[in-house]
Amino acid sequence: MKPNYLETAESWLSEEFDAQTRERVKYLIDNDKKELEESFYRHLEFGTGGLRGIMGVGTNRMNKYTVGMATQGVANYMKANFKGLDKIKVAISFDCRNNSREFAWITANVFAANGFKVYLFDSLRPTPELSYTIRHFKCQGGVMITASHNPKEYNGYKAYWEDGAQVTSPHDTNIINEVLKITSPKQVLFSCENPDIVTIGEDVDRAYLKDISTLFLSPDSVRRHNDIKIVYTPLHGTGVKLVPEALEMIGFRNIYKVEQQCINDGNFPTVKSPNPEESSALEMAVRLAEEKGADIVMATDPDADRLGIAVRDNENRIVLLNGNQTATLLTYYLLRRWKDLGRLNGNTYMVKTIVTTELLAVMAERFGVKMYNVLTGFKYIAQVVRENEGKGTFIGGGEESYGYNAGEFVRDKDAVVASCLVAECAAWAADSGKTLYALLQDIYNEFGYYKEALVSVTKQGKSGLEEIQNIMKRYRQAPPAELAGSRVVKVVDYNKPEETGLPKSNVLQFYAEDGTVVSVRPSGTEPKIKFYFEVCSGNEDVKIAKLKEQFGK
Repeated sequence: MKPNYLETAESWLSEEFDAQTRERVKYLIDNDKKELEESFYRHLEFGTGGLRGIMGVGTNRMNKYTVGMATQGVANYMKANFKGLDKIKVAISFDCRNNSREFAWITANVFAANGFKVYLFDSLRPTPELSYTIRHFKCQGGVMITASHNPKEYNGYKAYWEDGAQVTSPHDTNIINEVLKITSPKQVLFSCENPDIVTIGEDVDRAYLKDISTLFLSPDSVRRHNDIKIVYTPLHGTGVKLVPEALEMIGFRNIYKVEQQCINDGNFPTVKSPNPEESSALEMAVRLAEEKGADIVMATDPDADRLGIAVRDNENRIVLLNGNQTATLLTYYLLRRWKDLGRLNGNTYMVKTIVTTELLAVMAERFGVKMYNVLTGFKYIAQVVRENEGKGTFIGGGEESYGYNAGEFVRDKDAVVASCLVAECAAWAADSGKTLYALLQDIYNEFGYYKEALVSVTKQGKSGLEEIQNIMKRYRQAPPAELAGSRVVKVVDYNKPEETGLPKSNVLQFYAEDGTVVSVRPSGTEPKIKFYFEVCSGNEDVKIAKLKEQFGK
C-alpha cells in the first residue's frame, strides 16, 4: 500500500493545481521523499490563532491553496454567525515576508467572492493597526498575513473577530471545524467579477496615530527631555511605517534608524532571526547606539507587535532588557502616573499572562489595582478587556514574550504604543535624574527582586512534534520533586480547567517552597517547547543556572 502522504501528494498532480505546483510536487515524489512526507503527512493545522508554517507546496505548508481553503472555512463560519447583516465586513493587512502580499490578495478575493466587503491595506502595516482597523470600520473580522518573529521560511495567517482581537472560544474551535470541512481547492471561491475590495492606507494611519496620542501621561516631561537619543530598527518589517513617526509625534526629535534594516525584505538579510527576543537581532542597532551615544535601543519584530529594548546601565554600558523587565517598567510607570493623575478610582485593572513575572501582580496589588492572570497569548488579555467593557477601565497589560499594550482601541499587543510608552517613561524618569535602568533597580528595591529566564528547545518536523508531546506526558506522569534544591509544593496542570478556572491549555507549572516557579509549555507558533523560570528569594543566578541544567537537556 502507498503511504497516505504519497496518495495525498499525487492528488496535487491534478489540473486543479497550477503547473508550477504540480511540477514541484512531481519533483518531490521522484527525488525527496523526506520533504514530501513533511509537506503532505497532515493538513497544516488551523489552530486557535490561525495558520503558521513553512512556505511551499503541500497540505502541511503555507501556499495559495492552503490560504484559500482556510479563508473559505473562515468565510463560511462568518456567514453562519452574521446571518442578519446585509454585508459582512473584514479588514486585511500583511507584513514584509515573502508571499505576504500575494496571500493577502488571495484572502481578500476569497472573502469578496463570498459576498464580503473587504478593506485591504495598500502596503504592509503592523498587526496592531489591523486590530485597530477592524474596530475603526466596524468590521466583523479580519486577517493579518504574518509569521511574526519566525524564521524567513515561515508565513502565517492570524484570524481576528469583530472586537479586534484574535479569535477565542467558542469561535476559535468553531472556525477550525469549518476549515476542516474544506478538503479541496474546488470548494473555494477564489474570485468573482466585481469584488467589493476597498484599498485603505494613510487615512487609517492618521486615525490610529491620533488615538495613540491620547494615551500619554507625561507631556511636560517629554518637552523637557525631547533630546533623548533613541536608536530604532524595524528588523526589515512593518514597524518602519509608524514607530519613528509615532515617537516624533509625541515630541522626541533624536530618532536614529538602522537604515539597512529599514528595507522591507522577507529574507531578513542582516539577521539570523528577526526576533527582538534574541540579542543577535539587536547587534546593528547597538553598534549605531554606541556611535551616536544613544540612551535607548528599540527593535520591533516583522509585524511590529513585539518590542525589544536595550538601555544604558549604571556604568554607561548598553544592556538588553528581557520582556519581563520591559513589562515591569511599563506597568510601574502606568500605575505611578495613573495614581499621580488621580485616575485610580477602584475600578481599574491590568492583565498579565501566567508565564509573565509575578512582580507585575505585586505592584498592582500595592497600588490597589486588580491584576488578571490569563493563559499565554494576547488574545486572552483582549478577552478580559472585552468582558470588562462598561464595567472597568483597562490600564495596560503584557506578556514576557515582549508584548505590551495600553488603552482599549487596539486589542492585541502593540509595539507602536509600547515604543512610545518606553520613551515617555524615560523622559519621566529623567525628571528625577534617573535612567530606565536606574528606575528598574528602584522598582526591585521597593517591590522585590525577581529574576527570570527562558529555555526554548527546538524539535523540528513530525518526529519533533511527537517528542514534545512525550516530554509533556513525562512531566505529567512524574513531575519534579524539587526545583534547584527547593521542594515542589504545588503542581498546576492547565489541561484541567475545572481546577484552574481558565480554558484548557497544554501548560504545566511547578511551584517550589522558596517561591521558585517553572512553567513548561509547547509553543503554539513554533516547533519548540519552552521552559520559563522565575526565582525571587536570593541566589538568583545560581538557581537559574541549576534550573537550566535541570530542564534544558
